[in-house]
Amino acid sequence: MAAKKAPEKSNVSKDELLKYYREMLLIRRFEEKAGQLYGMGLIGGFCHLYIGQEAVVVGLEASTKDGDKRITSYRDHGHMLACGMDAKGVMAELTGREGGYSKGKGGSMHMFSKEKHFYGGHGIVGAQVPLGAGLAMSDWYKGNDNVTFAYFGDGAANQGQVYETYNMAELWGLPVVFVIENNQYAMGTSMKRSTKSATLFGRGLAYGIPGEQVDGMDVLAVKAAGEKAVAHCRAGNGPYILEMMTYRYRGHSMSDPAKYRTREEVEKMKSEKDAIEHVRDLLTQGGLASEEELKAIDKEIKEIVNDSAEFAKASPEPSLDELWTDIYA
Repeated sequence: MAAKKAPEKSNVSKDELLKYYREMLLIRRFEEKAGQLYGMGLIGGFCHLYIGQEAVVVGLEASTKDGDKRITSYRDHGHMLACGMDAKGVMAELTGREGGYSKGKGGSMHMFSKEKHFYGGHGIVGAQVPLGAGLAMSDWYKGNDNVTFAYFGDGAANQGQVYETYNMAELWGLPVVFVIENNQYAMGTSMKRSTKSATLFGRGLAYGIPGEQVDGMDVLAVKAAGEKAVAHCRAGNGPYILEMMTYRYRGHSMSDPAKYRTREEVEKMKSEKDAIEHVRDLLTQGGLASEEELKAIDKEIKEIVNDSAEFAKASPEPSLDELWTDIYA
């Protein structure tokens, strides 16, 4: 295995790097805890962990402003935490408890926060993409400069509704950033077996939508690309596509043993490209933070995550009356 390359010196401030480090670490520790609770039977149904992909959502959230919206697929816990949703409410929802964001009725794939402009987790592959264009159309109609981030994966990139949405978004000049989180495996089918396109963002060129491929394991590269995309949309130039080349360390969901790839491949990615370790190296080797400082952050994050799990366990299950709330008829 090749030796890990020494990081280049960053021109980003210590505070900014520590912020990204803390946010990515929160997502990773939270997901590890969610995996534990799933194994204990406290989380039922499906549970798709975001471990490995943290730099994508943390970097893009760094390019947003109040009023911007986000919508994503079922691998969504990281997006919730990155946009400021409380870890306690997210964990309580995962465990189906009253204290959750959707009162325990939505679970992993269907929780929302109007306050944080988080419009879901969606269980149907690719369904969130046209919905994201609809959110952007609302802002376009109101005449503000808000932007919507519509996240989807490389598997969803082969769904037809994605391309119908591209066409409409470009036709109407909608302020939407389409974010393809290309973790290279869809459910279990590698990109090489599912598409002949050289890139996924390049498919947007047929509709006149510009875009680019980004190192999704580098939070600073993600932030820079996000700022470029957001500026394009806020200026009234229509949609933009970002293809984030990232990697998930766990299986597609908790029930997936991930036998379609080798352990060596995963370990190589962890040792050479891990997003959190990259920022840790920038901080320590750049003389911006000591190991003690970073250990203190890790301790603080573990406490937040443990508190969220205890809150979830202590929160009651929804009452039977809740069966009749939040429905149309």
